[in-house]
Amino acid sequence: MFTKIKKTDFPPKEKPILVWDGECGFCKFWVIRLQKRTKDKIDFKTFQEVGGLLKDIPLKEFKKASRLIETDGHVFNGPDSLYRSLYHSASTSQWHRWYHKYLWFEKLNDHAYNTIAKNRPTMFTLTKICFGKDPNRLKPYWAIYLLIIIGFSYLS
Repeated sequence: MFTKIKKTDFPPKEKPILVWDGECGFCKFWVIRLQKRTKDKIDFKTFQEVGGLLKDIPLKEFKKASRLIETDGHVFNGPDSLYRSLYHSASTSQWHRWYHKYLWFEKLNDHAYNTIAKNRPTMFTLTKICFGKDPNRLKPYWAIYLLIIIGFSYLS
């Protein structure tokens, strides 16, 4: 389980920064998607690049979960780092609000995030199977698989 860090004494100066694992293919795929949605409102850096600069956040915690660090030093962890990033994109803010409003939503998302984080290679393979290999051009393969499963269920 990742630790929820609330604040850092080493915030970015200009705009929020999302710190993620640069050695994770799954993470890279979805960070590319997120960069596209947030445009230039957030900086994206790997913990391998900046982990040592954020001295009050242990490196082992960066290995467990992504962190969105605001210019005021507030830190958003794991699934909420994604939701807060989407909040900055002005495309959606309800996920971030729900994460803080509903305990069941927070617990469910934290559990799902931990499951994904512990199985990153498998999840990356599933991502490519369901959405294709190019994060800039998602393919709806998952819908085709779903239709096949429904078709076989119907015929049985």
